[in-house]
Amino acid sequence: MKKISIFLLTIIAVIGFSSCTHDDDVVFIAQPDVEGIMFMNNFSENYVLTAATSNNLAERFIWNEVDFGTPTTVTYELQASTSSDFSSFDVIGATGKTNLGVSVSQMMNLAADAGLDNDPSTDAPSSGTLYFRVVGYPGTDANSELAVTSEIQSLKVTLPEAAEEELPKLYVTGNFVSASGYGNDWTPEDGIPIAASAAGKTDYEGFIYMNVDAPEYKFLPTNTGWDGDYGDAGAENGSYTETLLQEGEVNAGTPDGTGGYFLVKADTEALTYSLTETNWGVIGNATPTGWDSDTNMVYDADNHVWTLTLDLTAQSAPDNGIKFRANDAWDLNLGDTDADGTLEFGGDNIGVPEDGNYTITLDLSNPRMYTYTLTKN
Repeated sequence: MKKISIFLLTIIAVIGFSSCTHDDDVVFIAQPDVEGIMFMNNFSENYVLTAATSNNLAERFIWNEVDFGTPTTVTYELQASTSSDFSSFDVIGATGKTNLGVSVSQMMNLAADAGLDNDPSTDAPSSGTLYFRVVGYPGTDANSELAVTSEIQSLKVTLPEAAEEELPKLYVTGNFVSASGYGNDWTPEDGIPIAASAAGKTDYEGFIYMNVDAPEYKFLPTNTGWDGDYGDAGAENGSYTETLLQEGEVNAGTPDGTGGYFLVKADTEALTYSLTETNWGVIGNATPTGWDSDTNMVYDADNHVWTLTLDLTAQSAPDNGIKFRANDAWDLNLGDTDADGTLEFGGDNIGVPEDGNYTITLDLSNPRMYTYTLTKN
């Protein structure tokens, strides 16, 4: 009986060992997912892409989970193309999850690749179509024969024309406003703006006419009230120390205590300001006196522009033409580098299309957007 028991135990052990050996030899073979892969989310009719929202999420692409019939990792690759045939494409990203976000910035880059832009001066369209698809494959082999690809999803995108940037401003008001044709004295709503060079900057600049004998004024952060106003750090009203102060300040003045047409600068971080009196003229080889001397312009206080009527000869910019300069010197001169009617300090010469008598205007009333016109009479 004892021998029989030992024999039975031996048989059971052999069978058990054999079973374990066969389990270890099992091979799992991945199979194609007959259900495939598809996008599951709803898409917008139009995606409006702007630089201001470039860090925002434009769309989160969501798809179903792929099952290759075997315990394996699955990689999902979101692809984008500017053409519906995907003859070339970009990989937006690869993930083990069933979703992936695409930012506005990424879509804007794709839109640029598609030849879209928001510049109204070009012939390129501002609206077009981008194409997306998702590919799922086992493991990390993107070239796997088992890879499944979704249908192509087309998305309409639009690049709106960029709004002109609103520059930060200070407003100058004082006892000169009415006499200079701007509005009411000491009234924030009628303050004359000076502008910084860009958002976040504190380097304010602009031209202001002060048509009184002893100008006094202050700088205001807004044109709605007096909160946070800046004055001069001097001891009495009309001081000109070129230092700004917000508490215990006095009314600021001009360098020599008299009026004029001034280039006004202020820096609210450095707490400095300056005024430079300017009288403008036209110079150049298109004028009767050439580059030797200016022909003085006259200030029109009603329209806030400088004007001059002058005979000019045809000249081609940028090597020839005319320029505007202040005070018969080159320290402050304005030209037109892009020939677009806007002026830059130290810019290129301005061309004259043909000989004739011209009315020339110089408009410095819009801070940091200085313009001019040449009108043949």
